[in-house]
Amino acid sequence: MAAIDGLASGLDTAALINSLIQLEANPQTLLKQKQVKVGTLISAYQTLNSTVANLATNAGKLTSAAKVDAAAATSSSTAVTATLGDGAASGTLKFTVDRLAQGQTAVTAKSAAWADASGLITIEIDGERHELTAASSSMSDIASAVNKAGLGISATRVAAGTDADGTALYRLQFASSETGEAARFSVYAGASFEHPAGAADLFAADGAAVVSEAQDAQLTLWPGTAAAQAVTSAGNTFADVLPGVTLAVTEASETPTTVTVSRDAKAVSAKVAGLVTNLGSTLSYITSNSRITSATDGGATTGGTLAGDSTARDTKNKLTTAFIAPIDGVSPSEYGITVDKAGVFSFDAAEFEAALAKDPQKTLAAVATLGARVEETAKGLSDPREGIITAKVTGQQSLSKSLTQRIEQWDVSLATRRATLEKTYATLEVTLSNLQSQGNWLAGQLATLPNLNAGSNR
Repeated sequence: MAAIDGLASGLDTAALINSLIQLEANPQTLLKQKQVKVGTLISAYQTLNSTVANLATNAGKLTSAAKVDAAAATSSSTAVTATLGDGAASGTLKFTVDRLAQGQTAVTAKSAAWADASGLITIEIDGERHELTAASSSMSDIASAVNKAGLGISATRVAAGTDADGTALYRLQFASSETGEAARFSVYAGASFEHPAGAADLFAADGAAVVSEAQDAQLTLWPGTAAAQAVTSAGNTFADVLPGVTLAVTEASETPTTVTVSRDAKAVSAKVAGLVTNLGSTLSYITSNSRITSATDGGATTGGTLAGDSTARDTKNKLTTAFIAPIDGVSPSEYGITVDKAGVFSFDAAEFEAALAKDPQKTLAAVATLGARVEETAKGLSDPREGIITAKVTGQQSLSKSLTQRIEQWDVSLATRRATLEKTYATLEVTLSNLQSQGNWLAGQLATLPNLNAGSNR
């Protein structure tokens, strides 16, 4: 029943009901305010968790001396390029590039059709024979069968003029898709059993030719010395001839090439600086969100989202300790990592590079120890399942869900209460209206009664 707004009572019943509902909704309003704060806290924790997880990832890249170290390579030849990977070590190597890797290309003699009328082809690769059957003995069908076989060999029909009778002649060109000795192949017309081991393949026939032989690339290390040593590769790259170094060659030459790999102190320093900067960003986020600000105009003091939060404080303390704790009895400041009274970290690249030059092994090991320590600490805080910050996020999300349910319950209760009030006031208005109607009727009846006083004066 909807409220009849003051028809009989003259009251603004709608405003009155709204005021009563607003008053009774105070507990729900407090719940909503709390939910907003919880949502803000969840967002802050998630950002912190992501930042710490990123710190763990970056620290994980510096958990061994090989990961920390960095090198630069130079080559005396433009035909040789050295690419460095993890664990690249300092050193110098002299060698000649004897030959480049290449695949096999060969062509058959001129022919009007494939030598086997049934369209059988036998291809031998690395000692293994594969029998193929073409749709016909035409050179086109033979090429198609080879290309569909997926053996790493392509075949192309090439026009080769005509014979004395004017019949069109063709050659088939075969080419391996890979380079290196293992890409060498032989081709026979007919079934495998028709060609015993040692039989000459089609490329040995008159008018046929092997255009290029399959071969490995080859280097000779320390050429011209008693230690000269050949190194081969199926491709034109050589991995780990020097530890962590890949050599790519583009031209053969009898002139020796010298490749030199040396430590890049600037690159090592940049890695450490990056980790310190990453830590600084994490600690700065905690500090800025934990700051308490006092109003200068006498207003209320306000605190950041993480102000007074034990998890944020614990995170800051654990990470700070991981960085400033001694490394094998040596302060990190010996390697250029320092922290001031305000808890702000800084990195002195010159001091670090000086330590690296003085004792490379000790300095690299120290950074690796620091990286492992920071990674372990950061993972303990941000691990998706067991991290301290993760647990805080999960807890606050559960609280937010509970608050949502309680707010929804209040919506139902307040709706019921509003309906009750509207019904009560509507009933009141109807009752008052009825009483007013009865009063008016009685007044009308009284007005029709004889005036007794007027009759007594006659």
